[in-house]
Amino acid sequence: MRSWSYLLISLASLAHAAPPAQVEIAYELTRNGSTMADVVDRLEHGNGNYQLTETWKGKGVFALLGRAKRTSHGTLAGDVLQPLEFVDERTGRDTARAWFDWKAKAVTMRYKGRTRTEPLPDNSQDGLTFLLLFSFIPPPAEPMAFHVFNGRGGSEHVYQVAGRERVTVPAGQFDAVKLLRGKNGDRGEIWLATAHNHLPIRIVVIEKDGVRYEQVATRITIP
Repeated sequence: MRSWSYLLISLASLAHAAPPAQVEIAYELTRNGSTMADVVDRLEHGNGNYQLTETWKGKGVFALLGRAKRTSHGTLAGDVLQPLEFVDERTGRDTARAWFDWKAKAVTMRYKGRTRTEPLPDNSQDGLTFLLLFSFIPPPAEPMAFHVFNGRGGSEHVYQVAGRERVTVPAGQFDAVKLLRGKNGDRGEIWLATAHNHLPIRIVVIEKDGVRYEQVATRITIP
C-alpha cells in the first residue's frame, strides 16, 4: 500500500474540481430499515479554510433521542481537509471534543471530563471530514488508509474503490464511485456522486452485531 504522502503527491497532479464554496446535503438515516433521523450536512470553504456543520433530528420512536450537532473547522492544506477542532454535541450525552495540533503532531481529546493526548498521524481526519475527503481529492485506485478521531477515541479506516454504479436515492439518480471498508466485523460502503464533486449520496454501515445503518441523500442544495 502506498504511503499517504505519496498518494497526495500523485493526486495533486490530477484535475479534480473542489466542491462549491457552499453546499448543503440533507439525508435520511435509517436503522435496520426504520427511519431514525433527518441529517443535514453543510460545508463552507474558501481562502484556505473550511467549516462543516452536521445536525441530527430524531424521528418516530427515535425522536426521544433528541438532537445532535457536530461541527468541524480547519484549513485546506493542498486541497486536503486538515481539521483543527471537532465538537460532537448530543442530547443527554457529554460533549466530545478533539483538537488537532499539526505542528506538534498531537491530537487532544476530551470526553466525560477526561482529557488525553495522542500522537497525530499525517493521514488523520475527524468524524465529519473523512466523509468529504474525496470531494477534494479523487478516490485513488489503490486502498487508502487514514485515522479518524471523534473526541472519544480514534480508529483506522481503509477504503478501496469497488467500481462504479448507477445509484437511485430520494435526491435523484447519480453515477457514483463505490468505496468499501471492512475490518474486525464492521463493514462500510460509501457511494460518491461523480458529477457532483464526489459528494457522498449513500452511506451504509453494518456493525459487528449485524445492526445496519443507512444514510441516503434526499436533497443537495448549492446556494
